[in-house]
Amino acid sequence: MVAVVRQERALRTRRLILEAAASVFDEFGYEGATIGEVVSRAGVTRGAVYFHFASKRDLAQGVVEEQFVQDGVPERSCKLQEFVDTGMVVAHLMPRDPLLSAGARLSLGQDVFDDLGGGAIPGWISRMEALLTAAGERGELLPHVVPADTAWLITAAWTGVQIQSQKLSGRADLELRVSGLFQHLMPSVAVPGVLGSLQMGPDRGGQVVAEVEAARLAREGGEGGDGEAAEVLAGVEAVEAVADGVGVG
Repeated sequence: MVAVVRQERALRTRRLILEAAASVFDEFGYEGATIGEVVSRAGVTRGAVYFHFASKRDLAQGVVEEQFVQDGVPERSCKLQEFVDTGMVVAHLMPRDPLLSAGARLSLGQDVFDDLGGGAIPGWISRMEALLTAAGERGELLPHVVPADTAWLITAAWTGVQIQSQKLSGRADLELRVSGLFQHLMPSVAVPGVLGSLQMGPDRGGQVVAEVEAARLAREGGEGGDGEAAEVLAGVEAVEAVADGVGVG
């Protein structure tokens, strides 16, 4: 029990560090960010940061990769709806989630492109290609569509929309603009029978996020609380906070 609780505590500390790092990278960029600022915002020791991340580069890589391990889009019987939902959810969360926002800046910043190998961009291309491939297997794609090429182009177009929305409106219109992107592009991708059923409105991302959150709450409610684990966690944290200085700036 204690080992499990310690592992959970380590994961929570890692997440806390990543969230603090995301806010720092998003505000200052890769070159301007410092481990000291991350330590200050996370409220942990420098040793705690280096326990999880060996360098600033590793920390930046962690921020980029974390967006791919969070709750994703629910699986759909229509893979093109799942494809659209993925883009719309990111559009909804980008102005609200520092991890996504920082991931975008780290992926597109010229000062880190070579160091991080394109950041999150290859991961998003791969994810979208997999969805398009699955859509093709279900007969949802027009005959000319090549999943790898289409994933590359739509990811590039989405990235361009995000940059332009950020420059012109601080991402205030990002969901509206990404919705417009899909409404323009999907007629050249989806067979007519599927196209007519796709939900691509600007509020689609928020709807899917609410759906995911409701499912999470229902799952946690079904599992119930574990009072014993909570007591053990509190005891372990109290002892280890003194030992390793977590919570000391």
